[in-house]
Amino acid sequence: MHVRMRIAALAIAAGLGLSLVPTAAHAATYEELQQQVEDATTAYEQASANVDKINGEIDANEQRIADLEAEMPAQRERAAESVRNLYKLQQSSNGLVDLLLSSEDWSEFLSTLTYLDRIQSHNMDELQVLADMNAELQQERDTLSARHAQASQEADRALAAQQEALAAREEVRLQAIAQAEAERAAAEAAIAEAAKAAEENKTFTNASGQQAVVSTPQDASPAVEEESKDDKASETTPEPTSEESSSQTETPEPASEPVTITSERDAFIAKWAPRIDAYLGGSPLGGHGRTFAEAAWDYNVDPRWSPAISCIESSKGAICFRPYNAWGWGSASWSDWDSAIRSHVAGLSAGYGYTISTSAAQKYCPPTWQAWYSSVLAEMSCI
Repeated sequence: MHVRMRIAALAIAAGLGLSLVPTAAHAATYEELQQQVEDATTAYEQASANVDKINGEIDANEQRIADLEAEMPAQRERAAESVRNLYKLQQSSNGLVDLLLSSEDWSEFLSTLTYLDRIQSHNMDELQVLADMNAELQQERDTLSARHAQASQEADRALAAQQEALAAREEVRLQAIAQAEAERAAAEAAIAEAAKAAEENKTFTNASGQQAVVSTPQDASPAVEEESKDDKASETTPEPTSEESSSQTETPEPASEPVTITSERDAFIAKWAPRIDAYLGGSPLGGHGRTFAEAAWDYNVDPRWSPAISCIESSKGAICFRPYNAWGWGSASWSDWDSAIRSHVAGLSAGYGYTISTSAAQKYCPPTWQAWYSSVLAEMSCI
C-alpha cells in the first residue's frame, strides 16, 4: 500500500474516533490542558515540517531516477556498440611485432598504437559510463525506498501528535461545558436580569467605559456548537488494484502525490473565518475573520468570543478608546488589527479560559458583569 493510502486510512480512523486516537490525560487545571495542547501542537508542526522536507527529497530522487531511466536505453546501445568494436578490434588487430614490422617507420608505429589505444579507451569509457549509471540508479532506488519509509514514520508521528492535541483541545472544551453547567444558575439569573433591562431599553457601561445596549441570548450555555457531520471532510481510501497487489518490483512505485497530513487547523479556519467575516461585514474589523480564526486555533479559544466582545466594546472596531483596541483591553494599543486580534485572543486564553463564563464576565467587566455576560453571549450566538 502506498504511503499516502496508509496516511489516508489513519486520517479516516482518526476522524471516526477509532482506537487510534489518543485520549488526553485528565488534567487538574485549564493551564495544564493548555500546555498539553501547546506541546502536542509543537510536536505536530515539527513532524509535519519533517514530512514536507522528506517529500522534497523524494521528489528529487524520483526526478533523478526518471532522468537516468530516460538516458539508459541510449547508453546501453552505446555500450553494446563498444563491446562489438572491442571484439572486432581484438579479432582483427595484429600483434605488436606484426604491427612493428608492417610500419614504415617508428613514428607510424607509435601513431597507430596511440590510435588503437584511443579507440579501446573510448569503448571502455562507454562501458564504464553504463556501469556508473546502473550503480547510481540502484543507489537512487535504495534512497527512494528509505525516504518513503522515513516519510511514513514522520507522518505517523505527526498524526499521533495531532490527535493528542485534538484530544487535549476537546478536554478543554468539555471542561468549559462543565463550567457552564456549574454556573448555570448564575448565568440564568444574569440573563434574566439583563432581559428586564433590555425590555426597558437600558444601557450599561462596558469595559471601555462606553455605553452599550443590553441584549440577551436565547440560551445560557456558551459552549461551542457541536460540529455537524457535514463539517467533517469525507475521505475514502482507494483500494489497490489487482495489478498493484500482484506486481513485485525492485523499485517502490513512486507516489503520484507526496505524503500529506490532514490539517485540522486548516479545516477549523476554513469553517470559522467566513462566519466571522460575515458577522463583522461592513465594520473596521471586517475582512479579518481569518486572523480571528487562526488566533482562536493557535490559543485554543472559542472563535466567537473575541469578535463578540469587539461588538459590545467598540461596535466592531468603530469606536475604539485606544488605537486598534476594540475590546476595552486595559490601556493597550496596537499599530494594526492583526496584531491586536492575536494579542486579545492570547490574553483571553491566558487570563479568562476557553470561552465566556460568568466568572470571566465578573473579571472582564466587574461593575456590570451581568449585562456584559448576557450581551456578549447574545452576540456569540449570532456568529
